[in-house]
Amino acid sequence: MKRGKAVVVTGASAGVGRATARAFGERGARVALLARGREGLAAAAQEVREAGGEALVVPVDMADAKAVDAAAQQVADTFGHIDVWVNNAFTGVFAPFTEISADEFRRVTEVTYLGYVFGTRAALRHMLPRDKGTVVQVGSALAYRGVPLQSAYCGAKHAIQGFTESLRCELLHDGSKVRTTMVQLPAVNTPQFDWVVDRLPGRARPVAPVYQPEVAARAIVHAAFHPRRREYWVGGSTAATLLANAVVPGLLDRYLARTGYDSQQEDGPHGTTANLWSPADGARGRDHGAHGRFDGESADRSVQEWASRNRNRVGAGLVVGGLGAVVAAGLRRRGRTPWTPLRRITG
Repeated sequence: MKRGKAVVVTGASAGVGRATARAFGERGARVALLARGREGLAAAAQEVREAGGEALVVPVDMADAKAVDAAAQQVADTFGHIDVWVNNAFTGVFAPFTEISADEFRRVTEVTYLGYVFGTRAALRHMLPRDKGTVVQVGSALAYRGVPLQSAYCGAKHAIQGFTESLRCELLHDGSKVRTTMVQLPAVNTPQFDWVVDRLPGRARPVAPVYQPEVAARAIVHAAFHPRRREYWVGGSTAATLLANAVVPGLLDRYLARTGYDSQQEDGPHGTTANLWSPADGARGRDHGAHGRFDGESADRSVQEWASRNRNRVGAGLVVGGLGAVVAAGLRRRGRTPWTPLRRITG
């Protein structure tokens, strides 16, 4: 990546957004950090600078369309333009649908779905005149496969998927060089599980296997500079879930009905600070960082994520391996083995 790329990351104060901002900083980018939490934003900006990038802090509620437009203008005025916009901000409620109020459902939808819409619109306002730029939508396996106890979040992620497909078609129709791509994530070790509104008997947790936010960040940065792919899947669990949902969705319904409640909660006290209506770091002035409380069980590597980023290498390896298998089969049919010449040389 060339130094000086102008990048916007929403939800940059913590979690995946925080790790992504730092990853762009490591590549010398100028990173605009958008979120509500001022303590988290200040700490994220420091990390970007220490990593080698330039940071611009822009406090904003992504559910406020006018504020998002103003934030984008501030970034363009400061950096000169916007090369990459990463939509990542979200909030959620862990509860059965019947226990989520209308206002709560609306708020999750406004932040998690409309926040992406407003962010994308603001980004395109600056990218389309230049006919250049990339919008990365940070998605989830839940953009395709709904799970119990997260109806508002799943609905929003499904909406992002449909919205992005529609936008992609329009950009292709117009012959635009502006690109959009989506990165579907697995369960990630972020502070969100102590921030969500949680009405479960137990304490909210991600469904194992869990990955560190840096795994997601690597995929997001890669997608930003290789946006011709429609989407990227991160983690073997994401691939397995999406493939199973495509083939046997009814069976997956029953499996999740049986396991989805227990797998999303554990023993322990519930979080004391929800970020649905206000930033989690606002009341106590605390920076929560990128990681949640699941470091002990979270993987910092994903073979599937590497394979997704290096699909051409994997494909070439499969072709070579397939050709080798064909040659070996042909030799066996002739009463020989691939190792016959070697055996003759070695006696």
